[in-house]
Amino acid sequence: MTERRQETLISSVLLAAVFVVTLLPFASLFTTALHTSGTYPTGLSWPKHPQWHNFVDAFHAADMGAIFLSSTSIVLGVVPVAIVLATLAGFALGHLRPRGGRAAFAVFLAGLTLPLEGVIVPLYYEIRDFHLLNTRFAIILPLIGLYMPFAVYWMRAHFLAMPNELSEAARIDGATTWQLFWRIHLPLARPAVTALGILLTIWTWNQFLLAIVLVDDPKKRTMAGALGAFQGQWGTNIPLLAAGALFILTPMLIVFLIFQRNFVVALLQGSVKG
Repeated sequence: MTERRQETLISSVLLAAVFVVTLLPFASLFTTALHTSGTYPTGLSWPKHPQWHNFVDAFHAADMGAIFLSSTSIVLGVVPVAIVLATLAGFALGHLRPRGGRAAFAVFLAGLTLPLEGVIVPLYYEIRDFHLLNTRFAIILPLIGLYMPFAVYWMRAHFLAMPNELSEAARIDGATTWQLFWRIHLPLARPAVTALGILLTIWTWNQFLLAIVLVDDPKKRTMAGALGAFQGQWGTNIPLLAAGALFILTPMLIVFLIFQRNFVVALLQGSVKG
């Protein structure tokens, strides 16, 4: 066997192993959701009589329709705004490089080191003073700010990798700074923007801590936050809890599968350089 074939075989085995390890939790969750309510299934045992109605029961028990709309509205409130701000800031810091840009970027980098648990208490009092507790804005506004350090870092790295010759040619043709951004760099940044959008969507959808601390009403939380209330009510019913968890996972899994090509392209283009 040649060395090349050995490398191919080893790569295939490793990929298969990673694939199986990744799917096992989902398979276990799915089989658990099909067991009779009130039982405590273990492992990957397939029930003799699958209880498909558990998914219907979980949907109605948690009022998944209202929670899905709430989570979607929070994602729509967070992701577009965060992307616009991060793209503009990334273009300024990575391409225009204004005076003081390094200091501003250092502030964003410092923000990457702050754990959410460390700011949740002052954040609670800030939101309370603005009379936004128990509203969706209590989740949307903090998340936009909390995402900025990573999002700006991501977009700045992309614009740093863009060749200056593009801008010089556009400048010679009389392009203004806005035209340079809108007509030249923004179309080229599409893979990086898409990948960032996927990440922010998944993180917002799965946001748990902010949702349970700042919002009391489960119907105004994210899907993951609403699961906290669902668990408190149905924590002893493991199959029903597993069915509810699958409802939370499925939309983000579909989003990632649809846009996975853009995500891979952004990574291959070196969006995280710099």
